[in-house]
Amino acid sequence: MVGIKKWDAFSIVNYVFLSLFCLLAIYPMIYVLAGSLNDGNDYMRGGVYFFPRQFSLASYKIVFGDERLYTGFTITLLRTVLGTIASVLFTAMVAYAMSRQKLVGRSVYSWIFLFTMFFGGGLIPYFLVLKFLHLLNTFWVFVIPTMFSVFNMIIMQSFFRELPEEMLESASLDGAGDFGMFARLALPLSMPVLATVAMWNGVWHWNEFYDAMLFTNNDKLMTLQLYMMKLIKESDMISANSQFIPPQARRAFSVTTVRMAAIIISTIPILFVYPFMQRYFVTGIMVGSLKG
Repeated sequence: MVGIKKWDAFSIVNYVFLSLFCLLAIYPMIYVLAGSLNDGNDYMRGGVYFFPRQFSLASYKIVFGDERLYTGFTITLLRTVLGTIASVLFTAMVAYAMSRQKLVGRSVYSWIFLFTMFFGGGLIPYFLVLKFLHLLNTFWVFVIPTMFSVFNMIIMQSFFRELPEEMLESASLDGAGDFGMFARLALPLSMPVLATVAMWNGVWHWNEFYDAMLFTNNDKLMTLQLYMMKLIKESDMISANSQFIPPQARRAFSVTTVRMAAIIISTIPILFVYPFMQRYFVTGIMVGSLKG
């Protein structure tokens, strides 16, 4: 009958394999979520795998009771938004210029960009450059050094290169300059690849803690991930009688469940954003790989 799918051995094996793969990918998050919502003392008995056996929000009360959480969340949110916008716009400008055949010295710039992809100066020279630019212990150390990526530029360049040349020439005859063509034509027509690069940058900024650990020593500049890392390390030294533990949460306290709650708190925001960006993400990847 028309419309009825015939199941063969390959389809059955394929669906079973993909289902198991999805389960393996999702289960760690389910396990951590169940543990974070379980009573800490009860969790130490073991056996909590899918659902909390004894529901408790004590671990979340401990994490949310630390003021550093809100400072870290604010800094991470600001660096994610500002850093992503700055990186996408600046990289897109370079990519658009590199996609134009009339750019003077285009081949020289290409070789310079490729060289930086394979060779770096090292951590100490990089630290000295940031110090010379007075970026250490400032918020802008999270934004300015990450404004340009050669890999993202190549992805965008391959997209801009396929824009109709006739359209750009027509806009030029109408009096539009390079910046006008870039802002009014190139950017609106490049939303899939821009969203893809924005997703890459956003996830990286949200998860990054290494630069905050190395280039800042001010608690007011602590990112969320750096705070979570410190909380996980400090949780080993937290006792049930510590002032860090709210009185109502002391009976349900467990180092392991506090760690799990910290992981969930730092992961949930990006999980909410990703579904809205997924369709652009897939489209941009295909465009960047096929148009070259």
